[in-house]
Amino acid sequence: MKFTAGHFDIIVIGAGHAGCEAGLVAARMGYKTGVFAISLDSIAMLACNPSIGGTSKGHLVREIDALGGQIGINADETLIQMKMLNTAKGPAVHSLRAQADKNLYHGAMKRTLERQENLWLREGEVVEILTEGESVRGVRLSTGEIYTARAVILASGVYLKSKIYIGEYARNSGPSGMFPANELSKSLKDLGFQLRRFKTGTPARVNKNSIDFSKTIVQPGDSEIIPFSFTNLTIEREQVPCHLTYTNEKTHEIIRENIHRSPMYSGQIGGTGARYCPSIEDKIVRFPDKDSHQIFLEPEGITTDEIYVQGLSTSLPIDVQMAMYRTVKGLENVDIIRPGYAIEYDCIDPLVLKQTLESKNVSGLFFAGQINGSSGYEEAAGQGLIAGVNAVKYIEEEPPLILDRSQAYIGVLIDDLTTKGTNEPYRMMTSRAEYRLLLRQDNADMRLTEIGYNMGIIDENRYDRYMKKKENIAGEIKRLKGVYIAPTERVLEYLDKKQSARIKSGISLYDLLKRPEIEYTDIEKLEERKSSLNRQEIEQIQVGIKYEGYIEKQMRQAEQFKKMERRLIPEDLDYKKVHGLRIEASQKLDSIRPISIGQASRISGVSPADISVLLIHLEKMHRNGSQ
Repeated sequence: MKFTAGHFDIIVIGAGHAGCEAGLVAARMGYKTGVFAISLDSIAMLACNPSIGGTSKGHLVREIDALGGQIGINADETLIQMKMLNTAKGPAVHSLRAQADKNLYHGAMKRTLERQENLWLREGEVVEILTEGESVRGVRLSTGEIYTARAVILASGVYLKSKIYIGEYARNSGPSGMFPANELSKSLKDLGFQLRRFKTGTPARVNKNSIDFSKTIVQPGDSEIIPFSFTNLTIEREQVPCHLTYTNEKTHEIIRENIHRSPMYSGQIGGTGARYCPSIEDKIVRFPDKDSHQIFLEPEGITTDEIYVQGLSTSLPIDVQMAMYRTVKGLENVDIIRPGYAIEYDCIDPLVLKQTLESKNVSGLFFAGQINGSSGYEEAAGQGLIAGVNAVKYIEEEPPLILDRSQAYIGVLIDDLTTKGTNEPYRMMTSRAEYRLLLRQDNADMRLTEIGYNMGIIDENRYDRYMKKKENIAGEIKRLKGVYIAPTERVLEYLDKKQSARIKSGISLYDLLKRPEIEYTDIEKLEERKSSLNRQEIEQIQVGIKYEGYIEKQMRQAEQFKKMERRLIPEDLDYKKVHGLRIEASQKLDSIRPISIGQASRISGVSPADISVLLIHLEKMHRNGSQ
């Protein structure tokens, strides 16, 4: 029986990391928002690794936080270990990574949703997206309720027709034993979306008490916890260590002997897996000469004795999993609590989306997260926030929020998906960002807080703190440029101690700080003055000064990029009438409908010669229009 049960301005389907951010931002912008999940126990579930952040992913978390999102705040609240990665390299690739308590993380996010004004949680399976003409008008649940809406955001994660594989065994299931969403795929097909199958996987969870940690290498957290959220200056908490061990030739031998029993190699799984997060079977096949692979034993929380065995993701049968795990040093008597598995699911081709994450074919229907072919909590959360903002902008008939590649990693992520597409689960990496020195994780708030404030997500109190921080940084840089120190005996002795070149005349503190071996703490000692600035402010001052030349060069490159982004292409341009455009380019441009010359230049199959032809055509249109 069908009946209309209610109305929302915006409906979010799914309450994973994309759905949570989408629902929260829409509600915080003042719109009545309904968030639907098959099970409320799956809200923000850390179904794979119980960690947030990592290389480039930490950048995404910081950017979401700067825009007013929740993932960074939640990670800070529930972390059991924090590490800054890539500290031996330059600041462009420094990234925070937190081990979180998976149960506390879920609980904290569920409470946040429950207490958010303008947001209503609903448990139920959405089986149909309802439309009227070419616009969305609501959803229908498996139990018959119809909820109408002005915009809908689909953030279904890996649940669409999801199937679990463990060796020869397979069953229809969502992650961690959750129910799959078996009917919504048909609704998407009826709306004209072509679906494809992607795959991801996870390792076994094992009992902490069955591990001999004395045979492993302790991996502690950082001595100082640096928070994800810019709202937190410090976090004081006892951290839980992780442990490192390795596979060996015996491990590899067992895998090779049983590779035919892996559903990936037996032909059971047809979906495409993640290249940058391979299973142990993939590693052994692709790197046959490698003697060992790193295994990190990562606690799933202080509320459980489950250990996540990072590096041993597998879909081999249970008996093989038990045998190979017990060949690893420290795991000789390991007790497997939950077996590793592969999960296959439906997703769309993101090329059918605008850069706003709205469907090109169904007005008011937005997509976010793994349904778009991406992988990872952080990638999903970033898309969810942008989809939530743009669903609001769609209702308000206001210009959307589109972050370009020179503004944010989120911009790189969404541009890659909607312009280049992906043939495998997409993972964010620092190498994908052309302007990564500008897009550092330490300056995400300087880049994006004002955007969040103007969108109505950042409140006045936080914005005032941001402005104060901005003033403090600018004021201290100005002061450092104006203060000079003379080559006194004390100064020269200190420079000798730091193995820094002596000065012959006065030098500004600003120029002195440019030296690689000189830190801001050294400036304080030379001045015999303790600064009142906080750690975040000092970090941004120091990076900005030390990398000034490189940053200015990249800013000039970014400005050239923006010029191409500002060369807009009419939405209704008929590419078949563009004389001299190759057939392949014409078809690709017509399919993707880029909004600018910059976006058009990044489309696979569109050459620089095609862009020249397009520019000439647009110039002729402009001249004819002005006559």
